[in-house]
Amino acid sequence: MALDTNGPNGRTVPRHVAIIMDGNGRWAQQRGLPRIQGHRQGAESVRSVLRAAQKAGVSCLTLYAFSTENWVRPPDEVGGLMSLLISFLTEYEPDLHKERTRLRAIGRLGDLPFAVRTVLNKVMKDTAGYTDFQLTLALSYGGRDELTQAVRAMAAKVKAGTLDPQSIEESTVAAHLYAPDLPDPDLLIRTSGEIRLSNFLLWQLSYAEFYFTPTFWPDFRDEAFALALAEYARRRRRFGDVE
Repeated sequence: MALDTNGPNGRTVPRHVAIIMDGNGRWAQQRGLPRIQGHRQGAESVRSVLRAAQKAGVSCLTLYAFSTENWVRPPDEVGGLMSLLISFLTEYEPDLHKERTRLRAIGRLGDLPFAVRTVLNKVMKDTAGYTDFQLTLALSYGGRDELTQAVRAMAAKVKAGTLDPQSIEESTVAAHLYAPDLPDPDLLIRTSGEIRLSNFLLWQLSYAEFYFTPTFWPDFRDEAFALALAEYARRRRRFGDVE
């Protein structure tokens, strides 16, 4: 389990925050704009929240950027999202170096277009040595798929005789997930008013605190993030213990 830390203001701060960035399309539709405009504004929210998280003392931020289910969206929207991802990675890389932030990605990365993988792999390689902050993008990611891949990997080891089935524990499963060294999220934020996990980090969110807000992701900036952290600080995490 992840451990809380004390932020600059003395409040309890989550070590790891995970966010389901929802509402880009609806934000654009309400304004009579193409959906891709909502995604562009959402990219600005990523920048704002990343800065706010670093300032608050958060160590890890994981963003649900593109799910395995998102591939069924119209091709022009998917293509626009991929182009936007390339632009974001290219333009934001200097800031990652400035803030000594390591970029990581989880999911079925082989599903991504070659151009996206090329830029993504370059930025991940160039920032791999940083330890001050970790930004993880969930791309072509699905929680059930991640668990399925973990089970397959363990089954292969059992078949090869290198893993005793009786020795499999929770830590064994966790070790076969996409990023086993990342601490479990302490806080999950979902924007746009939806109240569900949508197949996101199903194993890792077992003990996370949930925070749902009606604010669409393009409008979710540093002030909104601060409200989520303040709500988290008011909660008491018992992990099965009594009051």
